[in-house]
Amino acid sequence: MEKIILAIDALKLDINALDFACYIGRLTKSKITGAFLENYETAERPLLNQMLVMNSIDIPPEEASVGREARQELIEKNILFFKESCISKGINFSLHRDRGNPATELAEESRYADLLIASAGISFHKPSEGSLTEFVREVLKNAECPVIIAPEKFEAVDQVIFTYDGTASSVFAIKQFTYLFPQLGDKKVTIIQVNDEGKWQDPDKYKFKEWLKAHYIDMHFEALKGETDTELFSYLLKRENIFIVMGAYGRNSISRFFKHSHADLLIKTVTQPIFITHL
Repeated sequence: MEKIILAIDALKLDINALDFACYIGRLTKSKITGAFLENYETAERPLLNQMLVMNSIDIPPEEASVGREARQELIEKNILFFKESCISKGINFSLHRDRGNPATELAEESRYADLLIASAGISFHKPSEGSLTEFVREVLKNAECPVIIAPEKFEAVDQVIFTYDGTASSVFAIKQFTYLFPQLGDKKVTIIQVNDEGKWQDPDKYKFKEWLKAHYIDMHFEALKGETDTELFSYLLKRENIFIVMGAYGRNSISRFFKHSHADLLIKTVTQPIFITHL
């Protein structure tokens, strides 16, 4: 892996997401590109309205630029913090200032990246949208590279958990993660399947296990009995220092394993990094 994009709200840098991105950068010896998303059009519209109001009552126009200057000063401060953090951690870095529609800009950035990292709470619409914002949902659907939802806090990776339902989508996610993170080949790996019987159901298990053995030294297959959303959610909620790998999100191939809002619920509640990719 060579290029990692870190999605950054230019006005509100997420320090936890930055620290996690630096960990991934060190682990894989990859370059971190900070995509500073400025949502320029939305930000300029109220300033323009403010200037029109001020000019109509004969307030000097230079006063209308104070908001814009303060905004740019904050962005420059966040850029400086990003640079200094990467330097202090020995991370090779670059940065882009994207001033268009944030979701569109990030989708375009992802086309030429190996991995995209974003925090679940990054938002350009409302002050508070909960744990998983509409912006992040859109990014997950349109990203053209794998995405990691950065955890709110992070200490280490002791175990990798692959969610598996036998579909091409879940296998693709496992393969992509494995190719991007060969450095985690010595970690404990658990492959989870959920079904009505609580027994592993896959005629290709031998082939799957044979492939996994070429990349991991400590593997465990585990089947959970019950409904996917409740059983898997309970299983993951009890564990710490894990890296969760999921199949496709959104588009026409929305993961059958995480039906409807199951993936959303998982992202909102489990405070561990989650790797998601499209087939």
